[in-house]
Amino acid sequence: MFNYEHEYRTFRLEMPEKFNFSYDVFDKWAQEPNKVALFWTSEDGDEKKFTFDELKRLSLHFSAYLKSLEINKGDRVLLMLPVVPEWWISMLGMLRLGVIAIPATTLLTPKDISYRIEAAEIKAVITDSENAGKVDEALSGIQTVKRLILIDGMRKGWDTYDSKASLPPIEKTETMSDEPALIYFTSGTTGPPKMVLHTHASYPLAHIVTGKYWLDLKPDDLHWTLSDTGWAKAAWCAFFGPWHMGSAIFTHHKRGKFDAHYCLGVLEKYRVTSFCAPPTAYRMMVLEDLKAFNLKNLRHCAAAGEPLNPEVIQKWRNGTERLIYDGYGQTETVNLLANFPSIPVKPGSMGRPVPGFYVSVIDDEGNELSPDIEGEIAVRVKPERPVGLFKEYVKKPAATEKCYRGNWYLTGDRAYKDEDGYFWFVGRADDIILSSGYRIGPFEVESALLEHPSVAEAAVVASPDEIRGEVVKAFVVLKRGFEPSDGLLKELQEHTKKTTAPYKYPRKIEFVHELPKTITGKIKRYELRKMEFERRT
Repeated sequence: MFNYEHEYRTFRLEMPEKFNFSYDVFDKWAQEPNKVALFWTSEDGDEKKFTFDELKRLSLHFSAYLKSLEINKGDRVLLMLPVVPEWWISMLGMLRLGVIAIPATTLLTPKDISYRIEAAEIKAVITDSENAGKVDEALSGIQTVKRLILIDGMRKGWDTYDSKASLPPIEKTETMSDEPALIYFTSGTTGPPKMVLHTHASYPLAHIVTGKYWLDLKPDDLHWTLSDTGWAKAAWCAFFGPWHMGSAIFTHHKRGKFDAHYCLGVLEKYRVTSFCAPPTAYRMMVLEDLKAFNLKNLRHCAAAGEPLNPEVIQKWRNGTERLIYDGYGQTETVNLLANFPSIPVKPGSMGRPVPGFYVSVIDDEGNELSPDIEGEIAVRVKPERPVGLFKEYVKKPAATEKCYRGNWYLTGDRAYKDEDGYFWFVGRADDIILSSGYRIGPFEVESALLEHPSVAEAAVVASPDEIRGEVVKAFVVLKRGFEPSDGLLKELQEHTKKTTAPYKYPRKIEFVHELPKTITGKIKRYELRKMEFERRT
């Protein structure tokens, strides 16, 4: 995108009557012989390259295999695999057949799996030998699952997929644009996860804006996104987005926790040209000697999942000579706001609206707010609904209805716009701290704390106060080599006063060894806030 204003003004995405990503997008790239679609690597040194044509044939075979097991269009299948080629093959194959894929992280416990199987009325489960035991445990007392499929090994009661088995080809399945394609379970901080339903066109088709504009991908790019296959981000940036643009997807399978030094080595070794990672990964990588790595092939860097601190963007730029383009969206949407190469980046900003979406900041009555006034981020859905929003929360009509106010879809996130139309994140609507009449978002305070050399992680919540109603409370995890003390507590308070508005400083600080997090790594501020208010009683 060379001219943001022109592209935003002229871009339109029409909803076709019928659409299937595998047939209508992926297979077109398969017409180019030897064009690489997926480059899979592992910490053991294994490497496998798949062309678009190879993945086309493999996914068609997988569709025929599912059909042979009487898994048909409309059936719901839980797909729980690590970062292995079979995940991409399975996703393409299920889309072809009209089977509703339900991606899930391998971090799920048997209890988590059981909940998803019952809530989604799942007919089949696809996983590997390492995770099959958890599925068996989860199925205790559940009779609705008809097929259990292993991609490797043998196990009693399970079918094992053989990619070389001879199967009769299947006829092309027509999928209407508004038919169900994917279900994602949200990792919300309150209550059980909700089921987010996406249709064949609204989500897969609309991710062209993710790949084209925010990720700025080209057909000759090798793009790597750090993401668990069970997260919606994998669909965003490691499936639909890159393949819309004909880019090769790079992926690396490594067990254990994220290793910043190791990750930088992978970027260097495989000459990755486009990279997307969560802010947490960037925060860890900028602690390394970035200039010690040869990252000259790295053309474009993006971040998503939570707001990115300005100081991290600056450190990454100093070490790599590359900016990080922050992007924003939800499990319920495609990319909505982003920083783009064609406009100046304001470090710390969420960027501007993605072409195809009218995004604004509104008040409680649905009125658009003037610049620099905080409100809720919303997407205009009337008189014309944009392509790219989820259809509904399955079995939760009240929750679905709650997402809309007048002409707007509500994101549940709060922000303000500046005079140039850039959005600035404040916090989740339910994370806002009300203190002495001030509305304080946790992110800015957390960002200030993270700038202090002693702080590894920080979470900021409201804590009850008889005088002020609520005050800012920070839970702080210290870096190795630092010990809690009254002196350090006061130092952090003074540091925050200098870094952000003084009224936002944490009047209370508690040093902890770790923070409670969701399965996708997001800090569960709700638990900390709940604990604070329970202490008062």
